[in-house]
Amino acid sequence: MKEYRIPQKEKINLDAFNEPEGSLYTYADYLKWDFEEIVELIKGKIFTKAAAPNRRHQEVSGNLFATLFNFLKNHSCKVYSAPFDVRFSRNPAYAKIDSVVQPDISVICDLSKLDDKGCFGAPDLIVEIISPGNSRVELQNKYELYEEFGVREYWIVHPTDCTVLVYTLIDGKYQPSRLFTSGDQIKSVVLPGFRLDLEEVL
Repeated sequence: MKEYRIPQKEKINLDAFNEPEGSLYTYADYLKWDFEEIVELIKGKIFTKAAAPNRRHQEVSGNLFATLFNFLKNHSCKVYSAPFDVRFSRNPAYAKIDSVVQPDISVICDLSKLDDKGCFGAPDLIVEIISPGNSRVELQNKYELYEEFGVREYWIVHPTDCTVLVYTLIDGKYQPSRLFTSGDQIKSVVLPGFRLDLEEVL
């Protein structure tokens, strides 16, 4: 019996990618790509992520993930770290989904949103860790995307500055916290009882 092999995708360099001006893409397109860079789609536009986050970024991400994972062992919520696709759309059809991102950390409490591809719909909590590869445009677009689709809590972590800013969704709009820094403890509205000691994480 002849063995069937799935053909491998050819690696594409984004700089050499033939992207006509004004092009918009969907999750159906995203699934066909195999870029050398890590890419995300926000409102149909391509954004790249740093392929290899620096050591500091990885340390902070690992500390945050471990703290959340240990807290959630006796809870129904699940925590995932990048690479993990989160799809945002009102329509689940792949050709209609125009936003696919890979947050550094995602916490999902409605497990019906999870499938083999990742998560469809808003996680309850998203953590993005700032790295030199992040652009202001990307961060602004993600802020608007997360607010629009109802991510209840959005944390932005600056490893270099040792600061965290928490946005909490209230009446459909994000309200910022004060700027937390080393020595502070952060409580989560989404995860009652959870406390994060920034001294230990940062």
